[in-house]
Amino acid sequence: MNRRQFLAALGLTTVGTIAQNSRAMANSPAWIPSDHSRPKIPYGIMSGDIRGNQAVIWSKSDRLSRMVIDYSLDENFKRSQRISGELATAQRDFTARIVLPNLPTDHPIFYRVTFQDPDQPKVQSEPVKGRLQIPGSRKDIFFAWSGDTAGQGWGINPKIGGMKIYESMRKLQPDFFIHSGDTVYADGPLVSEVKLDDGTLWHNLMTVEKSKVAETLTEFRGNYIYNLLDENIRRFNAEVPQLVQWDDHEVRNNWYPTQILEDDRYTVKSVKTLAHRAKQAFLEYQPLHPDNVKSEQIYRDFEMGDLLDVIMLDMRTHRAANSPNRQKQPSKDTAFLGREQLEQIKTRLKRSRATWKVIASDMPLGLMVRDGATDFENISNGDGPAVGREFELAELLRFIKREKIVNVVWLTADVHYAAAHYYDPDRAQFQDFNGFWEFVAGPLNSGTFGPGAFDNTFGPQLKFMSLPPGMKQNRPPSEGLQFFGTVRIDHQTRAMTVILHNIEGKPIYTIDLPAV
Repeated sequence: MNRRQFLAALGLTTVGTIAQNSRAMANSPAWIPSDHSRPKIPYGIMSGDIRGNQAVIWSKSDRLSRMVIDYSLDENFKRSQRISGELATAQRDFTARIVLPNLPTDHPIFYRVTFQDPDQPKVQSEPVKGRLQIPGSRKDIFFAWSGDTAGQGWGINPKIGGMKIYESMRKLQPDFFIHSGDTVYADGPLVSEVKLDDGTLWHNLMTVEKSKVAETLTEFRGNYIYNLLDENIRRFNAEVPQLVQWDDHEVRNNWYPTQILEDDRYTVKSVKTLAHRAKQAFLEYQPLHPDNVKSEQIYRDFEMGDLLDVIMLDMRTHRAANSPNRQKQPSKDTAFLGREQLEQIKTRLKRSRATWKVIASDMPLGLMVRDGATDFENISNGDGPAVGREFELAELLRFIKREKIVNVVWLTADVHYAAAHYYDPDRAQFQDFNGFWEFVAGPLNSGTFGPGAFDNTFGPQLKFMSLPPGMKQNRPPSEGLQFFGTVRIDHQTRAMTVILHNIEGKPIYTIDLPAV
């Protein structure tokens, strides 16, 4: 080895010089690449879309490189398997994912992610380790859910420890987490400081992409990157698989596909154009299965043994325009889930053999959410019989009753407080359904609002609500009014226990639901 080669091995020349002058040495075990020549994993790793015996592993490199995963039942990786996956390319913002097959259930699985130079495989990133566990039937199933991250001007505040609620959830070690939407606030620019009511300052970590509303693909991607700057989220992502859906703020508040904006903050006025870019960023930065990424289908379902099935909805892609929502007959103008999704939900519910069927909804069913002075954003539209978008929900609830499908629970977020609702047909205007529970959680790191007003069409009854009386709206996360929920299904009794937690992870409401 001459002096030039020696210096190259110590990382004192460029990657091109090393490759040009000593490619053979690059393949030697003794060769040590320079740090700048190695791929990096700047935003951690994530697992998700666990079903059957599979799990998706996601990560992002900083350059063209190949994703590689080692996985094992042994935390020390004494016995492990390796999968080399797809290239992380600039076209996908250097994100990549691999499906791990043939995994056991009810057992911890340890994995580590590296990225390799495609031309020199020994030039690789430092590994990042994670863990996951796929629920089965031999142990209790325990999972968490919530929504609404980095909204209403409240971003990552390093001075209070960042998004601490994610650490509270991680410490409980759930089998998986359902993110019920508003995973980012692409329409919610941040400022560096916000003066609070007591005169103190809230400090936001700032990036260029979070300084304005997102319009370009780069700006939408930047909203996901922003959340990954929080160390609490990165730790959580490495240990808890996620099932993720979207709501409105991944694009813009209260959006629908045919909308044309009159918002001066936007130079792009077509929501269809914005939604196309936003969906690409969502699919790139979330651990969805490659089949769903390819088809761009966000609604999907997951089997968790004979105890649980999870059905995830998409209440955005297929909806008609927001309106006064009082149409007297079903039509294309009353679409919310859309015919294809609605029929798939019915099929999945009917064929389910799991004890519990959880429907993950990105909006509560019986709370009215307005869009301007006359229009409605949600299904609910005011008291009275089922009309407008309520036709779809009435059809689904009637189907569940007539097919004798039992143990259906709805989980949701969106309204920025925690609550427990029971839908009682004896108190409803539309009564052709069996009573059911809906549990609301959130926000994760956003402004706290509420409470919302009920619509009596399906008879919702408030059983618990997390807000103090007379609360001022848009409370910052530093006041502690941030919430998540957990669900435990006992593998012996098959009973479900639902708990709502505060920002510290302490229970604030608990209910036990016996299986029918």
